[in-house]
Amino acid sequence: MGSCLIVDDEPDIRTLVALFMKREGVPTLEAATLDEAREQLEAHPEGIDLCLADMRLPDGNGLDLVDEIRHSRPQLPVAVITAHGQVEAAVRALKAGAFDFINKPIEQDTLRRLLRDARNLQPASEASTTNRTAPTAPPETGDSPLIGRSKAMRQMREMIGKLARSQAPIFVQGESGTGKELVAREIHHHSSRAKGPFVPVNCGAIPDELIESELFGHQKGAFTGANRDKPGLFRSAEGGTLFLDEIAELPLNLQVTLLRVLQERRVRPVGAAQEVPVDVRIVSASHQDLHQAVAEGRFRQDLFFRLNVIGLRVPPLRERLDDLPELAEAIVARLAARDGRAVPEIDPEVIHWLAGQSFPGNVRELENLLERAMALTDGDRITVDAVSPDPMLAGGDQGTPAANLAACPGFIPENDEQREVVMALQQTRWNRSEAARQLGMTLRQLRYRLQKWGIE
Repeated sequence: MGSCLIVDDEPDIRTLVALFMKREGVPTLEAATLDEAREQLEAHPEGIDLCLADMRLPDGNGLDLVDEIRHSRPQLPVAVITAHGQVEAAVRALKAGAFDFINKPIEQDTLRRLLRDARNLQPASEASTTNRTAPTAPPETGDSPLIGRSKAMRQMREMIGKLARSQAPIFVQGESGTGKELVAREIHHHSSRAKGPFVPVNCGAIPDELIESELFGHQKGAFTGANRDKPGLFRSAEGGTLFLDEIAELPLNLQVTLLRVLQERRVRPVGAAQEVPVDVRIVSASHQDLHQAVAEGRFRQDLFFRLNVIGLRVPPLRERLDDLPELAEAIVARLAARDGRAVPEIDPEVIHWLAGQSFPGNVRELENLLERAMALTDGDRITVDAVSPDPMLAGGDQGTPAANLAACPGFIPENDEQREVVMALQQTRWNRSEAARQLGMTLRQLRYRLQKWGIE
C-alpha cells in the first residue's frame, strides 16, 4: 500500500495516526490545513492510497477536500475525522462521498479497521502484493446475477459499483419481488468486505419478543430459556455486511436501540452490563415508502436519516420489460437444472404475452408463472397456454393477472401489495402457507394483512 495523507490541525492527532501507520508499514504524509493538503496531493499525484481529513480545519471544511478528491481522484478513499457524537456531520460526509468516518478520540481498533478496508480497495495488481482481493465492478453480463441489459439495469449496476467502494449505510427501496436482497448481496460481493460474511435478516419474520436477542445477542440466564450465550446477528456479521430487510417492520422500541448501535458502533447483548464493539456495514431495505412511514409515526425520522445515507432504487419489472427474454431464459434454465430436466424452449408468443402483463409481483411473480408453466409442460417447448392464467383459478377469466383478482368476491385491491398477495393466493389455490413462502413473508404476516384488508 502507498502513503496515507493525514490532514488535521492538531499535531497530537497527526502524530498518533502516523505512529500507528508506521507500525503497520504504511508511510505517511501530513498537512495541517486544506492548502497544505492540496500541495501534498499535487506533489504526489500517485502513491497516496488513503486520506484522513478532519472536518474542521483552519482554512475551511474537510468536506471541501472530500469533494475535490472525489472529482479529481475518485479512486482515493477519504475518511473524515469527526468529534464524538456528531452524527449529522458524519452523515453529511458520507453523503458527500467520504469513504468512511472515525470519531475522536481515535482508537487503534478503528484505525486498524479503516486501514483494512482501504487496503481491500486497492487495484488488483497492488492487492495481490498484500494477498488481498480488491473489489470489482459488477459485470454487465455473464456471471452477474443481476440479469438484464436495459438502461435501468445498466444504471443500477453502475451505481452498485460506486456504492461498493464506500462504507456508508445504504437503503434499498423497491417493490416486493424486485430482488432487493440480490442487490444487497452484489454490493457486499464487490465491496472491501467481500471476504466477510453477508448476513440477511427479515425484520418482519422475527417475533417482537425475540428480535432484540436475535439482533444483539444475549447472555446466559438473561431470560427464561437463555441457557447459553448467543452472539446475535450483528456480531455474526463482524467484518462483513448486515442486510436488514423489511426494516419498516421493526418495532419502535427496537428502532431506538438500532439508532444507538449505528451511532456508537457497539451493541449491548440482552442481560449484559457492557457494550461490545461491532464492525459491520448496514444495508437496509423495504418495499414500503419509509417517508410515508415517518410521516405516520411508524418509523423514526432520525433512524431513517441514519439508514438512508445513500438510497438505491430497484426498478420494477414493468420499467425494464426489455429484459424479459433474458430473464425468462435464465429462470427456465435454472428451474430445469434444479429439476434435472432438459431446458425447454420458450415460444416467442410467451414473451409477447408476458410483456402485456402488469407484474405487481415483479421478478418473483415472473418466476412463479414460469415454474407453473414448466410443471404443465411435458414437451420441450413452453407455450402461451402454459403461462396464461388457469381458468379454474380465475373463474374462466383469461385476462391478465391484474384482471384475475375477481376470485376474492367483494374485495377490490387498492395497491400493488394487495394485488400481489391475492395473485399468490390464487396461484396456490388459497394455500396460505405456500402463498406466504412465495411472497417472502411469514404466515403470521400474511394472516395479519388478510385480516386488515377484510379478506376471509
